[in-house]
Amino acid sequence: MDSTMKQDAIRPAEFPSGVKLSPGNGGLPKLQISCPQAEGEIYLHGAHLTSWKPAGARDVLWVSQKSMWESGKPIRGGVPICFPWFGPKKDDPSAPIHGFVRLREWRLDGVTTEQDAIVVALSLNGDDSTKRWWPHDFRARMRVAFGSRLIMSLEVENSGDAAFSFEEALHTYFGVADVRQIEIPALDGHDYIDKADRLAEKKQQGAVRISAETDRVYLNAVKPVEIRDPAMHRRIRVTKQNSNETVVWNPWVAKAKAMPDFGDDEWIGMICVEACNALSSSVQLAPSALHTMTAIVEQH
Repeated sequence: MDSTMKQDAIRPAEFPSGVKLSPGNGGLPKLQISCPQAEGEIYLHGAHLTSWKPAGARDVLWVSQKSMWESGKPIRGGVPICFPWFGPKKDDPSAPIHGFVRLREWRLDGVTTEQDAIVVALSLNGDDSTKRWWPHDFRARMRVAFGSRLIMSLEVENSGDAAFSFEEALHTYFGVADVRQIEIPALDGHDYIDKADRLAEKKQQGAVRISAETDRVYLNAVKPVEIRDPAMHRRIRVTKQNSNETVVWNPWVAKAKAMPDFGDDEWIGMICVEACNALSSSVQLAPSALHTMTAIVEQH
């Protein structure tokens, strides 16, 4: 069955002006958003945001030209949702990296206009297929507001009768002119786990600058972070709510060449700065409880 035929919660006739549901890359259904404040797009596959362009500006997000637009495979770039684990699953290396929700088609629950933004709501429930990887009952909701700011909220509900813990990230890929020229000052002084150096614990000295493969989980990093991109003459500000960690990632030369869905030289034009709860900050959720993590993106 065509993916668009399964969406019975909302019909295109109910969309606000400037919203269109259509086949995207690989035939995967996507919502195209256009309003005076911004343009953007989000795929039902993975509830995956792939574009946000504030009025008069170039795209703030980055997507690989080598991305595999296929059901069952992740989209490379934009904002993948990592849940219910971050990175490899600790007790099962055969499980999907970063969890399974970015590989599933989400249900489109609504598209509304709120103040100066168009808001898209999607959801995904746990079922027998997800219990193959993770034995818990859950409901995940993704809410994205496309406006002069980009507001992304991931809500997780424990719909079962037993408590569980999970990891999560909004794995945001930002477009930059040259990653070797950017800096991220706000993480100065923070402790971090260096995943590119055997999980060594280190302390950031000065602004973050990228000069090699970078894969870091900054601990207790709750304050806003700004990506300063002098070559593109812009600053990208990320403000978080209910996120205790900030991940910074760039694959650099060798890892980019090793990934089939990543162009050999594309590492130059991107940086990941992610709202995250992982490692010692994994979320404990009681039955019927809710947890919401939010990232707010602005560009200047």
